[in-house]
Amino acid sequence: MIERGERRHLRVGDRTASVYLVRPDSPSTGGVLVLHPWWGLNDDVIAYADRLAAATGLAIAAPDLFDGQVATTIPDAERLSDSAAEDVVNATVDAAAHELAAVVGDPAARLGALGFSFGAHWALWLPAQRSDIAATVVYYGTTEGPILGRARVPVLGHFAESDPYETDEGVAAFETTLRAAGREVEIHRYPGTGHWFAEPSKDAYVPAAAELAFDRTVDYLGRTLANG
Repeated sequence: MIERGERRHLRVGDRTASVYLVRPDSPSTGGVLVLHPWWGLNDDVIAYADRLAAATGLAIAAPDLFDGQVATTIPDAERLSDSAAEDVVNATVDAAAHELAAVVGDPAARLGALGFSFGAHWALWLPAQRSDIAATVVYYGTTEGPILGRARVPVLGHFAESDPYETDEGVAAFETTLRAAGREVEIHRYPGTGHWFAEPSKDAYVPAAAELAFDRTVDYLGRTLANG
């Protein structure tokens, strides 16, 4: 069982941001930061956070990286993601991770970072900033550059069969870079899917693939975030 999720306000420099926080009704042994796609912190992400908390018993924090704005069309989503200042998002993600660690309350606890599409970059960025991040999960999102070699935590990736945003070549290069950096990598491709296949409000949603990806994520977090 979990408590009802709640919105909390975070102080991030000279501004405030909000985070959706879900806590189990018994002490948690760890937590996961869930980072939203370019649509913003919408109902899909909130429902995923609730479900992940229930399935894992972990505390979940999903920060709002767009100051309450939510897009429903691709042009609006592009506008939101293009206008997001990287330093502001960096600070918001870090503040949310700090809040999550405080909620878990155990300095030895392990945290995970999970990102959908736009949020995947920060799920890969965060382990290079914080030693308590022990695993990364990405849904149809990658990043590139030296950041991939600055952390050693394992990575689980869920990718579509046909995706103009994340091509076969791009995903292959992503995996090769991670492995060359000495990182453990688990990549899954889902036949008959496209970008956003795990988001129920989107036309691309494929329930069977979304369920399989979720089950794999729960199993992976259980393996990578276990203490000891």
